[in-house]
Amino acid sequence: MSDARIAAVGVEEEFHILDLRTRRLSPRAEEILRGLPDDQFSPELLRSVVETNSRPWTDLSDLRADLVDLRRRLAAVAEPLGLGPVGAGTVPLIAEDPHDVSRDPRYIQMAEEYQLLAHEQLICGAQVHVDVADRDLAMAVTSWVAPWLPMLLALSASSPYWNGADSGYASMRTLVWQRWPTAGVAGPFSTAAEYDQLVADLVKSGVISDPGMVYFDVRPSAHLPTVELRICDACPDVDTVILIAGLFRGLVCHAIDAIHAGTPPPPPRAELLRAATWRAARSGIEGDLVDTSGTGSVPAEELLHRLLAEVRPDLERVGDWELVRHLAEAAVGRGSAASRQRRAFARRGRLTDVADLLLTETRESPPPSVDPPGVPFAARPASARPLFRGYRPTGFDEVVEAGAQSDGERGDDGQCGGEAQVRVAYRGVARTLERLGPAVLAERREAMEAEQIDRGVVFRVAGESQQRPFPFDLVPRIVTAGDWERLQAGLTQRVRALEAFLRDTYSERAAVADGVIPPWVVNDSPGLRHAGRLLSREGSPLSGGVRVTVAGIDLVRGGDGGWLVLEDNLRVPSGVAYAIESRQLTRAALPELNPPGAILGVDAVPSLLHEALVAAAPPAVRGEPSVAVLSVGPQDSAYYEHTFLAEEMGVPLLTPADVLVDGDVLYAVTGGGRRRLDVLYRRVDEDELMGLPGADGAPLGPGLLRAVRAGSLALANALGNGVADDKVVYAYVARMITYYLGEQPLLDDVPTYVCGDDEQCAHVIDNLDRLVVKPVDGYGGAGVLIGPAATPEELARAREQIAADPRGWIGQEVVDLSTHPTWVDGEFLPCAVDLRAFVYAGRETVVAPAALSRMAPPGSLIVNSSRGGGCKDTWLLRS
Repeated sequence: MSDARIAAVGVEEEFHILDLRTRRLSPRAEEILRGLPDDQFSPELLRSVVETNSRPWTDLSDLRADLVDLRRRLAAVAEPLGLGPVGAGTVPLIAEDPHDVSRDPRYIQMAEEYQLLAHEQLICGAQVHVDVADRDLAMAVTSWVAPWLPMLLALSASSPYWNGADSGYASMRTLVWQRWPTAGVAGPFSTAAEYDQLVADLVKSGVISDPGMVYFDVRPSAHLPTVELRICDACPDVDTVILIAGLFRGLVCHAIDAIHAGTPPPPPRAELLRAATWRAARSGIEGDLVDTSGTGSVPAEELLHRLLAEVRPDLERVGDWELVRHLAEAAVGRGSAASRQRRAFARRGRLTDVADLLLTETRESPPPSVDPPGVPFAARPASARPLFRGYRPTGFDEVVEAGAQSDGERGDDGQCGGEAQVRVAYRGVARTLERLGPAVLAERREAMEAEQIDRGVVFRVAGESQQRPFPFDLVPRIVTAGDWERLQAGLTQRVRALEAFLRDTYSERAAVADGVIPPWVVNDSPGLRHAGRLLSREGSPLSGGVRVTVAGIDLVRGGDGGWLVLEDNLRVPSGVAYAIESRQLTRAALPELNPPGAILGVDAVPSLLHEALVAAAPPAVRGEPSVAVLSVGPQDSAYYEHTFLAEEMGVPLLTPADVLVDGDVLYAVTGGGRRRLDVLYRRVDEDELMGLPGADGAPLGPGLLRAVRAGSLALANALGNGVADDKVVYAYVARMITYYLGEQPLLDDVPTYVCGDDEQCAHVIDNLDRLVVKPVDGYGGAGVLIGPAATPEELARAREQIAADPRGWIGQEVVDLSTHPTWVDGEFLPCAVDLRAFVYAGRETVVAPAALSRMAPPGSLIVNSSRGGGCKDTWLLRS
């Protein structure tokens, strides 16, 4: 400021009152206020809110001590009554009838006049007052500080939940608050008299009853010689309030200096300010905010950096710089109160956990921590991007593309340092990861693994006795809406063709007769089974039944970023439960992440699966079919998924020892009774299943075949589907699509050479060191040889194996799999990824809105979990 006087600053905080047993709003504020002095504690419109008023202070440390004392005094009176205060814009749980209005005549009149608007004010804010010399100066200051108000709102954002649900906003309170006719952005005023005349006109109009109902985002106080900030949410963390108070006082001081110097304020654009306010309410500090100078959007962290740079001289003059700088650093590292609440909810899906977090943060106010090590936030250049600075993909990377800028340069278009540029869809994700930094990400990764173990999200590698946590990565994968639409169409087409191939194979074999598929491809397939003809017998009650109820199709992206089908899984494809769980685990670990658009939800996937299984029921079934999941038990590597899907679908999870075929009907024999089963979702390989003993000790195979033949039971997937999993058959799927469907393939395959063909076999043997060689019936990456990475001994062994059994092998061109940043030992490394999509064929064929992105270990091309791979949350963007 231009003189030596330091402006005093004071804060009004509103607190929700919760019942400590139910964690819901409680309209008992009056009971609490009876035990508190009325000079600093007062009622609000609703009886579930108490307001506190600090003294005016020139030192922020004194202000903080006052606010902490007020909170503790409020809690001390409330807790013996079974109540607790919460500082937040909204609370997750409201009372059954939370709309009790305080008995003050003014509030009763407001409730009668504004009806639902008044009753829905289940919100709390924080107001900051800064002393000014006179009201004319206060009016001039409002125009100067207005462009920065959305930034202050974003810092305070603490109200993601509204009426028991996530609103999608960081500050839902803002949307509710701005329904008042005099809330939000105010136009410029030349003098206080002009402003007072407007207020008088509003009162005269009857729209408001008194000057206290002018709720502009910033205004001269109606009863104090101050400029009042009103845009912010109430904050559970007292240090956020102090940060906002310090920044606002710095802005006021900066404005006064500019006014005394005769500098005109920034041109007012009320429309842009309203848009900026909405964006701050939507995103908080985790996303982009609107640059009100008109240059577009900017990451909240960078806008905060600009604000600190602008007011630093004023903060230094009043002795606030070190404290405010440190609090800004802490706020960015900790994330908004809104994101902390979402993380609390994501852990167990309970809103009471959110309420407990808010109660704890409001009640406990530890002393400010010491300055964290490293470069201070305010001194860190906006271009610093340490997490991605050393990230160097060698091929097509889905997140980072090669750029021409040198180290240290960064444009406003998302350049992230070094010679890498973040692709548009990932810029928000990358900024959030960089803002959190290595220490926080390492902590979140540990928390994610602990959560997995706590919830039993595990798997077992064949041959091992111990289960492992399934490796989930922190960084989500994004599939754009355009890509996903094309993939859906191509996947549906492919599964329809494979379904037609299976029906044809187990009946007339027209494709073989017409020369589309060589006879040896089908006749010598290791997956061909006599039992596969059960669905295709002439006159069978199951004639025309669906064979592929569940398909898992693996896709990769090549060096040009285009999608390719890698293989088809039509027997017992697994992984959808891990795709679903990855969403919850990622949300819990990194609630700060925001997708670049609307993403498909995964919650409906078990219902879609159940619908497909119900549709698979034999035609003779009347009423609701009885469905069960069959597993060999906990020793199965995917037993967690079996349990998850059975629970989510609400169907029994059985082992072979729990079922019995009596006559031609399959029964579940658990709990001392019998229950007829119509559809068995088998998660057991058919060869193993045939020999396993049932409840009567006899092998299940003959009874199951008898029940299927009689038309009383459907197996999903059908027996004999392994012939379509054959990697030789894969090489002919494009022909199938044209032959059976009369269509051109929508998805490309990896160029493949079948060693059962003499000419192609010679090509494979001559080029082993340039190809990938696979056994035709292999799975889990077993037996795969990556030619360019193989030793001479491995190549020689492969030649011997191919020569001994040519039909058992294929060769494929090496695909430079796309890579994706993966958190490995404290840094991001480019790891190869694939995508398993799930197709359910019921009354219609649908692609599930959940896909499993698997990543290989660094330097490997094999993504299977048994070979050290893991998975990522996959964001499928809506069109």
